[in-house]
Amino acid sequence: MTIRFEAALAASFIMASSIVIAQDYSEPVRGNYVIENFEFETGEVLPEMNVSYLTIGDPSNPAVLITHGTTGQAKGMLGEAFAGNLYGPGQPLDAEKYFLILVDAIGAGESSKPSDGLRAEFPEQTLMDMVNAQKMLLEDGLDIDRLHLKIGFSMGGMLTWTWLTEYPEFMDGGVPIASLPGPMAGRNWMMRRMVIDAVRDDPAWMDGNYEEQPPMLRYMSAWFGIATSNGNLRLQELGATREMADAFVDERKEQQTVGDANDVMYMWNASRNFDPTPKLGDIQADLLVILSQDDERNPVELPMLEENMAKIPNAELYIVPEDNETRGHGTTFNASYYADVLGEFMAQLPNAPQ
Repeated sequence: MTIRFEAALAASFIMASSIVIAQDYSEPVRGNYVIENFEFETGEVLPEMNVSYLTIGDPSNPAVLITHGTTGQAKGMLGEAFAGNLYGPGQPLDAEKYFLILVDAIGAGESSKPSDGLRAEFPEQTLMDMVNAQKMLLEDGLDIDRLHLKIGFSMGGMLTWTWLTEYPEFMDGGVPIASLPGPMAGRNWMMRRMVIDAVRDDPAWMDGNYEEQPPMLRYMSAWFGIATSNGNLRLQELGATREMADAFVDERKEQQTVGDANDVMYMWNASRNFDPTPKLGDIQADLLVILSQDDERNPVELPMLEENMAKIPNAELYIVPEDNETRGHGTTFNASYYADVLGEFMAQLPNAPQ
């Protein structure tokens, strides 16, 4: 295992390097693949599972599957901070060299989800369900039997670990971002449980058959965001006095947007049985793990990181250092922090395009 922990670049350089035109590549194309009688891990069956996705580039190029975070969706991976540093000409995931596939996970975006009509009757999905639906999309919908790269952020990182361990022969490389190689447990799961329970204990919840979105959804979403996606140094600077801290909280509460409560609770709960640990030694793809020093959900000081990385062949770990510009769990959504490292990794992958 190789560990890279490099000094942070000056904030001014980081800001400048992230100002890239996010549409410096061909227009994404929306598609939808329908899986008939999709069976979930629970044994429940959905007669029609819609798997919505975006593609960028030429289907004859090496395929790259990109997955989003827990409350995100595929189009969120088109933002300037991520796509603007990765998809353009000469960048690590150059859409002129690769065929980029951005999938809405089960429960997100335009893929099948509780708010389509079933509400609390929708089967409770897991990450394995999401991966299986994505694999069916690739093989049966897009005629792709091998990925060049699987990459994802946060929950998308957990999906990457799941792909790597459950289907180890399916890809040349894997890049889990903002996700530890270990079970969903500790503070990460405790805080997710707090969000789920607070919303489902709200009297307005009504067993998922609410008439209006439960008020606790907005409060808990704001709380979780402040607690896990802002960075210690940055938050202390923004809330250096009680008055400044109060103003920050008031602004967050006012600006917080949420989706449908059933959709959100199902997504938070989807990682409940995530644990790649038993199969880490089965990974065959080259691996680059990207974490940030200040990630509140995935603390790099946990012993599991070093212990479990040691089980993986051909693994490299890159840690983005903390400074007053980094944003905790959200740090690594800004790909300018690691685009050069990812570029080096892509260049040495088997079957890399020239």
